[in-house]
Amino acid sequence: MDKPFKIAILGAGRWGNHLIRNFWEHPQTEVVAVVDPNPSRLEVMKNQYSLPDGVELTQDWQGILARPEVELVAIATPASTHYDIIKYALTQNCHVLAEKPLTLDASECLELCHLAETQHRQLVVDHTYLFHPVVQRGQEVLSSGAVGELRYGYATRTHLGPVRQDVNALWDLAIHDLAIFNHWLGETPIEVEATADTWLQPGLPDVVWVKLIYPSGFKATLHLCWLNPDKQRRLAVVGSQGTLIFDELSSDPLILQQGQFEAQDGNFTPVGMKREVISTPAGEPLKAVCDRFLQCVEQNQPCPQSSGWVGADLVRTLQQIQLKIKN
Repeated sequence: MDKPFKIAILGAGRWGNHLIRNFWEHPQTEVVAVVDPNPSRLEVMKNQYSLPDGVELTQDWQGILARPEVELVAIATPASTHYDIIKYALTQNCHVLAEKPLTLDASECLELCHLAETQHRQLVVDHTYLFHPVVQRGQEVLSSGAVGELRYGYATRTHLGPVRQDVNALWDLAIHDLAIFNHWLGETPIEVEATADTWLQPGLPDVVWVKLIYPSGFKATLHLCWLNPDKQRRLAVVGSQGTLIFDELSSDPLILQQGQFEAQDGNFTPVGMKREVISTPAGEPLKAVCDRFLQCVEQNQPCPQSSGWVGADLVRTLQQIQLKIKN
């Protein structure tokens, strides 16, 4: 590459801040604009990263994307705005990195995927956990057969906030664990069940319980809540010979807990009990996302891990879960 890609970043909130940091520090990109409806956020970003006057700080996202020199756009705006912004960016021949979920409607996602193909632009979704070193190492462990025949899984994602106003706890939290299970299993759910409760904002459930059923017979349950001070970020896959545990808040985030039963005279005796800490390489997942996005742009090839098509499939499942909650 002869010169850095010129990128605009839309959204300067909590996640947009991380995107600005990564692309500002990246040798392959030149941040030419930061867009946010809140002028005070723009001022904070300008001071935090000592952005020069050449970086435009504005509320006008359409004006920025219409600039011919803008080649890439990273989008960290509310999910309800994604469709309009991404569609416009693609028609302006920009490659797009979008925060999850891609949109709130699977048909819109598919439309954007087809548009990206027509425009010969790359559409990548920031499903950050799919680039997490622990998730990547966990897939290797499962593929090795260390836990035996896969049986079921469970995940808990709870904390006291942050509370979103644009989407409910399902749309905010479920996509992470859904993406991990899909990635590890290499399949997508064929059936879902769900229930939810609401306390804070009418129409936006605070806690959701989900059951995912996969073609292989594997079943997973999700517990999602932003109204629970017992903070957990824990996911497990149970097999015939052990359980693989990803506990993001633990000092040992990836554990293989082995063990099975030995049957004799109608009794079941635990055997082979062993706890193994799985070593994982260091690395910031979001940096890996940004690196992969730029690689996809350079090669003009879609991202198999987290393309728009992957994002569309996840949104389709979320819509099915949402329908179960409404019913």
